Amino acid sequence: MTEWYEKSFGEDYLLVYKHRDVHGAYEEVHKMINWLKLRPDAEVLDLCCGMGRHSLALADAGLQVTGVDLSDVLLQEARELDTEHRVRWVHADMRSVPLAGGFDAVVNLFTSFGYFPEDVEQLKVLRAIHHMLRPGGRFIIDFINTAYVKEHLVPHSVREDEGQRIEELRRVQDGFVQKEIRITDMAAGAEPRVYKESVKLYSRKELSDLIHEAGLRVDQVHGGYDEEQYDEQTSPRMIFVGHRPAE
Repeated sequence: MTEWYEKSFGEDYLLVYKHRDVHGAYEEVHKMINWLKLRPDAEVLDLCCGMGRHSLALADAGLQVTGVDLSDVLLQEARELDTEHRVRWVHADMRSVPLAGGFDAVVNLFTSFGYFPEDVEQLKVLRAIHHMLRPGGRFIIDFINTAYVKEHLVPHSVREDEGQRIEELRRVQDGFVQKEIRITDMAAGAEPRVYKESVKLYSRKELSDLIHEAGLRVDQVHGGYDEEQYDEQTSPRMIFVGHRPAE
């Protein structure tokens, strides 16, 4: 059976999420570099890099960057944007990346986590991060804040772009935030193309415990890229910054 994340990150994903801000990625990377305390030539792995916004911003900051993603479509987009071939792009599942340890930092950004129904699968991702980090290396896991999502979720939205009608339906159900995306070609009048997204929700403690179980340690939790401190009720995100202990 094809999993939702194998289907959803294709050509239509580029349409649905093309509004994501490249300039904003540079601002976020500047903050990340400070949080991670990276030296100028550090080796960084962007796990679930998508179309490479943050990978390229990290490379522009002088870092040695590897971007990993499961989607051939998004990696192709990333390669086309990477006109100077500054980033190494790798096709892999985030649970089993075929790269040896030794990275100074691993970043997993904008809710590229929680894709699997079982905690044991999420744990494989965290253990992969542990494996790829050198002892003392640092990580960022940027996740949604469950309490904030439940309070501010927009159940339904519709917009038009490039002659396509994009309808999004969102709900929280059985411990997951679920999204259904329906894209209809307005000129052709065809049946909508339907995609699903499903992310397992975690509290700060639950995700901290999983991270700890994988052998990693949490140093700080931020509530957003413009928030130093996480607040359960008001922060839009939970951004975990931590390290792999020295052996």
